[in-house]
Amino acid sequence: MTDRPLTLMAVHAHPDDEATGTGGVLARYAAEGIRTVLVTCTDGRCGDGPGGVKPGDPGHDPQAVALMRRQELEASCGVLKISDLETLDYADSGMMGWASNDAPGSFWGTPVREGAARLAELMRHYQPDVVVTYDENGFYGHPDHIQAHRITMAALEMTELTPKVYWTTMPRSMMQRFGEIMREFHEDMPEPDPAEAAALAEIGLPDDEITTWVDATAFSGQKFDALAAHASQGENIFFLKMGKERFGELMGMETFVRVQDATGAAVPENDLFAGLR
Repeated sequence: MTDRPLTLMAVHAHPDDEATGTGGVLARYAAEGIRTVLVTCTDGRCGDGPGGVKPGDPGHDPQAVALMRRQELEASCGVLKISDLETLDYADSGMMGWASNDAPGSFWGTPVREGAARLAELMRHYQPDVVVTYDENGFYGHPDHIQAHRITMAALEMTELTPKVYWTTMPRSMMQRFGEIMREFHEDMPEPDPAEAAALAEIGLPDDEITTWVDATAFSGQKFDALAAHASQGENIFFLKMGKERFGELMGMETFVRVQDATGAAVPENDLFAGLR
């Protein structure tokens, strides 16, 4: 036995990612007395600036955006009661194919082993029992999400730790429901072309392939407020348009694929810490 608290470490790419996919579990486990550690890999400089100004447009100051997003990230952590925030502060790489992918200091351009070594030091310090990050495709193909996956898996190999490891995902049934809701909110939204529709259909997993369903409905209000703390990116956060009640109905369940486990806990499971307590 040890006095060290059970610890969850979530490795995310940008400020606001912590709330979208894992806000519920971070809030729930914090309320249960579990230590929650958030590692945010980039500074978010490729996000919107004040007034919604886009990267590359006149008036977009990447350094000012990064500072603003750091403040929003800290506010979100306060809402979710996150115990410890660690930032790697790599430059946000932007979407796949942007010139910022190859900018000096970009996360996407950082050697995996370099990023992994820094993350491995944090893992040794916090000794997480559970680690959460993205799958190989970064859920939807964002370069910084892919890189966060790569450095997390490489960092785990660098340590002698054997935490339960999870990748965030979403059931295809829920993805279909989101599509219906987006059309409801945007009646004039055109149907995607066949190639785009096929790509969207590949996001997430069939429901029966998801190993872990965590009900965080009781914490969906905190999750909504954490997303809302990232006010500068509100134009891009569709979920905020739903309102709290509907958001809670749709976003209360968070789903994962378990990819490493030494506990032998049966799947499907409803607790990231199944077998650990």
